[in-house]
Amino acid sequence: MISRFAKSLFIIVTAIFVLAMLAMLHPPSRAYIDPWTGQLFGEGGVEKSWNPTHFLPGKANSPVTLPLAGVEGGVIMPKLGNETAKAALGRATWKLMHTVTLRFPEHPTADEREALKSYFHLTSRLYPCGECATEFQQLLKKFPPQTSSRRAASLWLCRVHNEVNLRLKKPEYDCANLSTEYDCGCGDDPLNTTSADTPSQISDDLERDTSKDELTGAGLIEGR
Repeated sequence: MISRFAKSLFIIVTAIFVLAMLAMLHPPSRAYIDPWTGQLFGEGGVEKSWNPTHFLPGKANSPVTLPLAGVEGGVIMPKLGNETAKAALGRATWKLMHTVTLRFPEHPTADEREALKSYFHLTSRLYPCGECATEFQQLLKKFPPQTSSRRAASLWLCRVHNEVNLRLKKPEYDCANLSTEYDCGCGDDPLNTTSADTPSQISDDLERDTSKDELTGAGLIEGR
């Protein structure tokens, strides 16, 4: 006869074996609870399910990407009192922005156009010179960024730059010389000009109607 103790020991060992097999079949989830928010991260948690693309009710096949937070808003930085630092910062920033537009795709995607537009609006908020940023925001309202092509973006920025030059009583810059003045040394021609381009062709580009978007033809609202 098997003793009662032996039977109990056998049942306990069997139960432990069964639990061990179940654990092997269903390993514990590598997840944890954020102590600050109480949200579950890891397998099956918000970390895996997070996606900035949402769907409108009843339109499962029409994803909508939410706008980037922080793009719109007032100036963040305080006034910059050091005039020497302000001038050096301005020269460096104009060079950066002109180089960006001169190397922007000639045929950008919708995402690339939105990225460039957001870049200018973020710059108008985070520019280290608060009073300069305020002026740039006013210029963005009066002359909304044109992002339909590399040429449109670079000529738009040149016009904005000349608006600042006008206020500072500086000579108006010749926008036909952008690629020469802001050559990044990349070894290519930023504006895709060739020997076949003539001065009249460049002049025609500069005389395009900047009040309309080149790609859609939609009128751009000039703010006050």
